[in-house]
Amino acid sequence: MTTPTSPHAEQPTLLLIDGHSIAYRAFFALPVENFSTTTGQHTNAVYGFTSMLINVLRDEQPTHLAVAFDVSRKTFRSERYADYKANRSASPAEFTGQIGLIKEVLDALNVVHLEREGFEADDIIATLARRGAAAGLRVLICTGDRDTLQLVNDQVTVLYPRKGVSDLARLDPATVEERYLVAPSRYPELAALVGESSDNLPGVPGVGPKTAAKWLAAYDGLENLLIHAGELTGKAGESLRERLADVARNRELNALVGDLELPVGVDDLARRDWDREAVHSLFDGLEFRVLRDRLLETLPAEDAGSQGGFEVSGEILGAGAVGAWLDAHARAGVVGLDVSGHWRAGAGDVTGLALAAADGAAAWLDVTGLSPEDDRALAAWLADDSAAKAMHDAKGPLLAIWSRGWELSGLASDTQLAAYLLRPDQRVYDLADLTARHLRRDLAVAGSGGADGAQAAFSFDDTESHDAMVRARAVIDLATALEDELDAQGGARLLREVELPLTRTLATMERIGVAVDLDYLHRLHADFDAAVVAAEADAFAVLGRPINLGSPKQLQAVLFDELGMPKTRRTLTGYTTDAESLENLFARTEHPFLAHLLRHRDQIRLRQTVEGLLKAVADDGRIHTTYVQTIAATGRLSSTDPNLQNIPIRTEAGRRIREAFVVGEGYETLLTADYSQIEMRIMADQSGDDGLIEAFASGQDFHSITASRVFGVPSDEVTSAMRARIKAMNYGLAYGLSAFGLSQQLKIEVSEARGLMEEYFERFGHVRDYLQEIVATARRTGFTETVLGRRRYLPDLTSSNRQRREMAERAALNAPIQGSAADIIKVAMLDVETAIASNGLRSRMLLQVHDELVFEVAPGERDVFEALVRDRMGHAVEMRVPLEVSVGAGRSWHDAAH
Repeated sequence: MTTPTSPHAEQPTLLLIDGHSIAYRAFFALPVENFSTTTGQHTNAVYGFTSMLINVLRDEQPTHLAVAFDVSRKTFRSERYADYKANRSASPAEFTGQIGLIKEVLDALNVVHLEREGFEADDIIATLARRGAAAGLRVLICTGDRDTLQLVNDQVTVLYPRKGVSDLARLDPATVEERYLVAPSRYPELAALVGESSDNLPGVPGVGPKTAAKWLAAYDGLENLLIHAGELTGKAGESLRERLADVARNRELNALVGDLELPVGVDDLARRDWDREAVHSLFDGLEFRVLRDRLLETLPAEDAGSQGGFEVSGEILGAGAVGAWLDAHARAGVVGLDVSGHWRAGAGDVTGLALAAADGAAAWLDVTGLSPEDDRALAAWLADDSAAKAMHDAKGPLLAIWSRGWELSGLASDTQLAAYLLRPDQRVYDLADLTARHLRRDLAVAGSGGADGAQAAFSFDDTESHDAMVRARAVIDLATALEDELDAQGGARLLREVELPLTRTLATMERIGVAVDLDYLHRLHADFDAAVVAAEADAFAVLGRPINLGSPKQLQAVLFDELGMPKTRRTLTGYTTDAESLENLFARTEHPFLAHLLRHRDQIRLRQTVEGLLKAVADDGRIHTTYVQTIAATGRLSSTDPNLQNIPIRTEAGRRIREAFVVGEGYETLLTADYSQIEMRIMADQSGDDGLIEAFASGQDFHSITASRVFGVPSDEVTSAMRARIKAMNYGLAYGLSAFGLSQQLKIEVSEARGLMEEYFERFGHVRDYLQEIVATARRTGFTETVLGRRRYLPDLTSSNRQRREMAERAALNAPIQGSAADIIKVAMLDVETAIASNGLRSRMLLQVHDELVFEVAPGERDVFEALVRDRMGHAVEMRVPLEVSVGAGRSWHDAAH
């Protein structure tokens, strides 16, 4: 943002924003393909507009604020002149609906927004600007419409976007006159002569700004100029005389209405505190994580119900004081625990611990210099299962605690996990944000002595210890509030019995890691690198020259201009060259250049995957991925640093990569176990459809049996094409598949796909009823639930925006089945781990990828361990359709496939 901070910061300021103008500029400033939610809602205009709003509020500090919107293109101006703005093309489909989202953002921020039927946003702005100036306010107008320049005076300044919406030029009277050669009040007269292409108002041929400005100066304005038009000589004068009526009409139309009747006055536009809960809810749905952080940093909400910060009375524990403090304060009630240190790749270290007790006491200790006595006392308390502890994001600190040889038991709450279960679409679960959201209290960190509302009774000046104790105190209060909310929603059991214990399981897996064949990985990288070079050479050979295969601009020129291929989807930067579009294009043309280009992209992606694996190999020769419990709204676990879930499953290249993951020293084999068709089994169980249940009970190929029922042929007469269609249907329904989506998958017409779905539902009517009931119930209650009661809230099910409503309906169909699958494998992981411990086995769990678990089996334990895994995974939950577990074993992950 290059707009300088206003020199009039002390003067009350009214900021007026042209909503449509700024939103449209934001849409074209940010690539639409880079801004969309996981449900498919485009958000580039919303993001750009909100980003601009945050910046301008930060820089200008207005005391009053309003945003004006156009209602439609039908106004008194279009009634006066039918061609007014008629040259404007329809808004891009990706833009549709984003204005509504922007208004929701404004509502959440408590910003007044206005529109008036028959008038434009400029007219509302003109009315409010004049009233604001009359009330003694400095007025700023943020717009990309030059018509508002007529409002500029000593009290009114226009902030005009120079590039996108982040670079705003400040247009005061002097700047307007310097740029347009006339005073602001004369700008619409100049525009009437020159014309406004954006409004489809034609100007006088041969008359540019210089000529128009000269005439206006000579005749003291447009009115006199038109009266004396006969005195003008030359072609320009002749053109003016031929178009006197057009010029007069232009001036009539570009005059802004400054006396509209509006439902608010200037006093009603005073800035108000924004609604923290509404912002969180909306930004969760829009997936604006970074923008939310910026909003919280630059425009903190001062909630009317805020209870201030956290009062902490604490001490730094010196040598020999740890045991006594723990005995006095940490034996009754939950103790908040904040760990300072570092952790990554399955290991870490602790440097400091802060504790906040239920009795109000707090303490901090430097663990790097503990005496043996203090170390023993602290280790015993940490390992005491009866000493209840609450933490925020406990998995990383747990790894660090283990690295010191300590154990951690008695974890009663993890506020990050609790917040995730309450709002699984939130994406970010920062402690400071959660305390403000759920407790309406500010988390005071970054300074001792009670900064930002916290009050500390310290006899020392130590920022690190102060901040840590405040966080520990916040965790206790937050844990209580979150658990109360979870209890009310029925999610407390899911936290206590699944998510919390799973934290330890995942930390154990991260610490163990999985062994890799490093030499093989290097050879594989070299192979993929050579394949990249070969694919590039083959592509160049087809063209007869080299190009940059990673440049969309060069690819567009080659594909659509030089090779004359059918056009793909139009984007702001030309016709798209994304993978899906190019694959469809190749299916239609089978052009060899496209074949080599797609192969080049595939090999680059595979090479990058192997590069990521090589970088992740730790000193112990193993890869320690990090599991995240709070990313997927459905409850699925995520893998990161490196992401082991993005390795292709069914391709030859994926199998080659899996060959690099091997059994480690001291172990006999890898064993893999995964659920067979778990989504289908859940759908059969939940729908109670006899046909699906019988298909599973038959023991025959599920997709062939269901295909035989749909097409009315014996199972041995089901062709591969029939099976493929029904397989796509079976799995697609669990993901909220539409007729259009099925047509895209099967490369058939939408009408044929719709007919296939209707035939399917004729045979499996309870599936149709179940899917319809999911959406109907979720629309009524606002959420979906899994077999273990995991909720996903979908407020857009009642949205008036059709696109958003349909996306929410697809999510409603998907969440219960996918979420139940996530619940089931989490329960299976816990049950298997418990069985390993109770049977005294050395075999261990290494990886979880989708519905698959990977184990390292100790010598002599293969048979008993396989039986244990089959039993515990197969009975994780009881359903009408039994869970089927497929098992394989071998030296590598690939060899253990089944």
